[in-house]
Amino acid sequence: MNKLRGVLRRLPAIVLLSVTALLVVAAPAFAHDGGEGWWGETDDRVVTNAGFVLIAFFPLFVFFASLIQWQLEKRKDRRKAEAKRRAHAAGGW
Repeated sequence: MNKLRGVLRRLPAIVLLSVTALLVVAAPAFAHDGGEGWWGETDDRVVTNAGFVLIAFFPLFVFFASLIQWQLEKRKDRRKAEAKRRAHAAGGW
């Protein structure tokens, strides 16, 4: 039991050290092809188009998340009304 407690006490430090080591090693691993990355050479047009995609994405994301939340709220309200109706019909308070 004491061994397990010692390992669990050191676990956060071990995880932090492992993640840091992986991040340090990952930077040089992706530094091939002159630093171009997956897309290739990026110029002003590519960066501008990426910005427009982000401008379009966030309002659409908020809109669709709101629609989902609205449907979930409607479902919750229907369930609560049905439970209240059943409780009233059964002679509850």
